[in-house]
Amino acid sequence: MSRVLFLKLAQQDVIAKCDAAKVGISALEKLPDGGTRLVCQSSAGAVLMTQKFKGKIIANDARRERFRPAFSRH
Repeated sequence: MSRVLFLKLAQQDVIAKCDAAKVGISALEKLPDGGTRLVCQSSAGAVLMTQKFKGKIIANDARRERFRPAFSRH
């Protein structure tokens, strides 16, 4: 399973939910058309967050800006 999720949520909401679930974040990226790209540190974390964010997931082909995310949390 991929560790990447594209979400219809603001970054601070994604961080709060991941913290509450104790899921590590590898990268967090704001999408130009709205929403957030989340890369979990583990595939198990991605599975858990897929369940938690049900209804907030957008297509994996969402448009991204060209940059390298600088956000990492353990």
